[in-house]
Amino acid sequence: MTAIAKLNIVPFVSVGHMMKLVLKVGIDTFLRELADLIEEDFLRWESFDKTPRVASHSQEGVIELMPTSDGTLYGFKYVNGHPKNTRDGRQTVTAFGVLSDVGSGYPMLLSEMTILTALRTAATSAVAAKHLARADARSMAIIGNGAQSEFQARAFKAILGVDHLRLYDIDPGASRKCEANLRGLGFSITICDSAEQAVEGADIITTVTADKQYATILTDNMVGPGVHINAIGGDCPGKTELHRDILLRSDIFVEYPPQTRIEG
Repeated sequence: MTAIAKLNIVPFVSVGHMMKLVLKVGIDTFLRELADLIEEDFLRWESFDKTPRVASHSQEGVIELMPTSDGTLYGFKYVNGHPKNTRDGRQTVTAFGVLSDVGSGYPMLLSEMTILTALRTAATSAVAAKHLARADARSMAIIGNGAQSEFQARAFKAILGVDHLRLYDIDPGASRKCEANLRGLGFSITICDSAEQAVEGADIITTVTADKQYATILTDNMVGPGVHINAIGGDCPGKTELHRDILLRSDIFVEYPPQTRIEG
């Protein structure tokens, strides 16, 4: 008598596989379709089991687990944030995730999420701006010009039509690299000498900074009425890009208040 075991083979999406998928679909198309899925999930927000990120903070950075379930599927993401990594030629953020079936508990998918996190972050920013920024917004200041800034620019152009960028980074080389990588994609790009110069005339201000410090990027006098602020990456206590006076005169939209009690 032969015993037959049913093996549960979990598909694995590597970084290489994800890059091939994104390039085959096209980055802009991928961002638009991803934004549609994110918006659909926000419309069924109450169906998700939510919990603040489980975070382990250190002097060097943070490691976080992000779990959720809609009752049918369960998923979690492992992600880190280590700003010092760039000095060693490493990425600030890396990630992977698991998707499982709630009914059986079986894992269904193991995937890299470093590239996916970059795309998801940019797509979510654009979804928020789609509903909160002025309909005629076409100019965006990007303060902090690492890799994520390029995804932000691509998403805002693909989804909102933003085509004028004003770039600033404390490392001028980062701004030049960002400009070079976005060249030929339909943007008008200005590299600025300061954050104050970058925000002049901008309809949208995006801050993409990673340092774990009490560093104010935007002061109250830098932001005029009607400007949409997209302050991404506030992922640890003490990471406070915005002066409190900006918040006191702004409309603030919070997706999950318990998380904000932990972060800056």
